[in-house]
Amino acid sequence: MEIRNVAIIAHVDHGKTTLVDKLLQQSEILRENQFHQDRSMDSNDIERERGITILAKATSLIYGDYRINIMDTPGHADFGGEVERIMKLVDGVLLLVDAKDGVMPQTKFVLRKALEEKLKPIVVINKIDRPFADARKTVNQVFDLFIDLGANEEQLEFPIIYASGLLGLSSFNVDFNDAFNMKPLLDTIVNHVPKPNASNEGTLQFQPALIDYNEYVGRMGIGKVFRGTLKVNEYVSCIRKDGTIENFRIQKLFRYVGLNKIETESAEAGDIVAIAGLSDIHVGDTVTAVGSTEALPLLHIDEPTVQMMFLTNNSPFSGKEGKFVTASKIDERLYKEVQKDVSLKVDRSGGSESWMVSGRGELHLGILIESMRREGFEFQVSRPKVILKEIDGKMFEPYEEVQVDTPNDYVGSVMELLGNRRGDVIKMDQGINETRLIYHMPSRGLIGLMTQFLTVTKGYGIISHIFLDYRPMINYAVGNRENGALISLKEGMTTAYAMGYLEDRGMFFLGARVNVYEGMIVGIHNKDNDLVINVVEEKKLTNMRSAGKDSTTVLKRPIEMSLEACMDFINDDELIEITPKSIRLRKKYLTAQERKRQFVKENMEQN
Repeated sequence: MEIRNVAIIAHVDHGKTTLVDKLLQQSEILRENQFHQDRSMDSNDIERERGITILAKATSLIYGDYRINIMDTPGHADFGGEVERIMKLVDGVLLLVDAKDGVMPQTKFVLRKALEEKLKPIVVINKIDRPFADARKTVNQVFDLFIDLGANEEQLEFPIIYASGLLGLSSFNVDFNDAFNMKPLLDTIVNHVPKPNASNEGTLQFQPALIDYNEYVGRMGIGKVFRGTLKVNEYVSCIRKDGTIENFRIQKLFRYVGLNKIETESAEAGDIVAIAGLSDIHVGDTVTAVGSTEALPLLHIDEPTVQMMFLTNNSPFSGKEGKFVTASKIDERLYKEVQKDVSLKVDRSGGSESWMVSGRGELHLGILIESMRREGFEFQVSRPKVILKEIDGKMFEPYEEVQVDTPNDYVGSVMELLGNRRGDVIKMDQGINETRLIYHMPSRGLIGLMTQFLTVTKGYGIISHIFLDYRPMINYAVGNRENGALISLKEGMTTAYAMGYLEDRGMFFLGARVNVYEGMIVGIHNKDNDLVINVVEEKKLTNMRSAGKDSTTVLKRPIEMSLEACMDFINDDELIEITPKSIRLRKKYLTAQERKRQFVKENMEQN
């Protein structure tokens, strides 16, 4: 049976996972009566809730005499590290482009990575059935993108398939009047993607690009057999990044078939499989025959651009809601995550209970925080910061290319918002109802931007971004919060009586009958300074009748703060307290006296 290895790449929400669903349904893998849920490749709870793919995943289907191994990749820029690793495993890519949205920033990123690896591209113009879809315009944009990225003549001769992943239809015809199933797409994969450049002859070479975990066999490395044959119970060597060699026995071999992992006795060159047997196998290691020292090139991953400080929880409410609260448990969990996600870096401050965690963006780190929270961890995190570089004595900061699609009515507001965050307009394309703006702006200008952007566009705007390069740092505060915070004066339970009198000072994040502590942020102030307020004061009960009418206090609905909203909101002197049941905002120094002392100390250091 011949093998074809292909990855599906695209911008976020262009329909990769839905397309894989339909390919599986129409192949010979799933029985007609077998239950099949939508977006079945998104197995993670957070993925299904948010409707995005976070982790790259492998599957395969049988089509005639061919086994097609398919890698479903994330579309969000923050998970670009997953896409980069996949490129080493496959021989061709399906580039999905939304027929309405056209080419987006992440489309450019993933295609650049594919062209660098000299992979054969197949362009799929997806969502052809959407209202206002313009397939011909999208094809022209794709051609322009290929030329901009320096594609050679062979890569420019790519086949074009028009498809609707949701309906399970594909066609070579732009009019889409002869589309019945996914056969045109499957035929194109078989005919256009070359068979793996691998040989069963010679010493074994296998390299894991992804990590999976099974509670029965432990840690597994998912990768491609570049040379030779893998067999169960065979003794092999693992060559680490530092050159050390460890021998182990292959306990299990798994092949991904449809939605299941199937045990297999052997895997030949070119196949994508998972191996179990080495408890600490890492991404980028080389598995070879015992005695061989020929290692495959290490996987290159772009550097992280954003970092956050993780700390053990030291608030007055620490240990009340979480299952894992100690530094050793948090350290163990972060170490486990680093082994699985090569885009993540963790640096523990010597002996202290804090960790500097670096990733590819706010969402990348936010997903890690949400995963740990659901597992029962309790900890605190600081405001996200961009990672600066010093080159020839000068400080450089990361810049992003930002693409905005907004209704014409809100263009002025959007330009003012991004201009205040030091964004430079590169291109403006105005349509009948919608305008597309391309900006170059510092990465720190994106921190805390999303909430304000959705407000000024009334929720109709779409913003996406991709890392550009490092440029000289602007000595200007970018993206800080304009309003101050409302801070609790005492520990206790909030009362409607106290909050009713304080509502004209700002908006609250919580309602009545909620436990708070001194230094906890309970709302946003109307003005630009912080204000300490007493939200736990109770009405004095006496036997004297009041002259006025005693009416029940009705409070305004509090602002609901999600994890992302909290990361957008906080300033450098504030923290987010994360527990399985609650997300609280607090000042780094809880008492007013500590905050004043720190303020004086910082001023003295600056002078």
